[in-house]
Amino acid sequence: MLPAAAFLLFFLTYPLGLGVWLGFTDTRIGRTGVFIGIENYQSLFEDSLFWLVVFNTLLYTIAASILKFALGLWLALLLNQHLPFKAFFRAVVLLPWVVPTVLSAIAFWWIFDSQYSIISWALIRMGLIDAPINFLGDVTNARASVIAANVWRGIPFVAISLLAGLQTIPPSLHEAATLDGATNWQRFRFITLPMLSPIIAVVMTFSVLFTFTDFQLIYVLTRGGPLNSTHLMATLSFQRAIPGGSLGEGAAIAVAMIPFLLAAILFSYFGLQRRKWQQGGGD
Repeated sequence: MLPAAAFLLFFLTYPLGLGVWLGFTDTRIGRTGVFIGIENYQSLFEDSLFWLVVFNTLLYTIAASILKFALGLWLALLLNQHLPFKAFFRAVVLLPWVVPTVLSAIAFWWIFDSQYSIISWALIRMGLIDAPINFLGDVTNARASVIAANVWRGIPFVAISLLAGLQTIPPSLHEAATLDGATNWQRFRFITLPMLSPIIAVVMTFSVLFTFTDFQLIYVLTRGGPLNSTHLMATLSFQRAIPGGSLGEGAAIAVAMIPFLLAAILFSYFGLQRRKWQQGGGD
């Protein structure tokens, strides 16, 4: 295990340690900093923009994760049925996930364009609106637009992962429940959902991690605008560290993300522990 341990130490532990250290310094691009304690963090706690970004990140993560789970579970249940061309549909579902994020963001940038949006064009043609919708120039619309783009990219991961979990559930359980007179909802509530809960815990943990640390989609679509309404902690950290030149402050913002990420990991751990009976142990 020594090669793997060395790889992780060099590419994960060292950057993490360096980031934590930079958060306690006033390092700038081109100038070595000195240790300043928690001044960067004190500055962040007094920064109204930082708290707006925290709100944006939580809203973005919670809304997108809930939608991805609901739509992904629905799609997984649908693909688990005996459908014609099922293999083809499964391959098509993966397309949003395998397309590079930047290409997806550019496509959505065109879809949400204030003048040439295909959505606005279709709605105008149907007589539902009179003027193009300002998707990325309005605070509320911009937040909804980036969430929609993230949901579109994330649904395949959730759907395929849950589909794999659904196919591990023994059909005999559903057959026995049907013979006992259980409805579709009862079979889903008391068989499918409990048996799927360990997979859900893992999938939603990764979904939250991917969403919380999202950078490319936001940077290409809005650069954090309008009025910082779509700025996330990852994009603000980059903005302060690279274009702004303040590596110490950018690192402090990145380090401030760690408690949220640890909470997601703990959720996965306890979610898995709740279902020990599924592996033959006691609950």
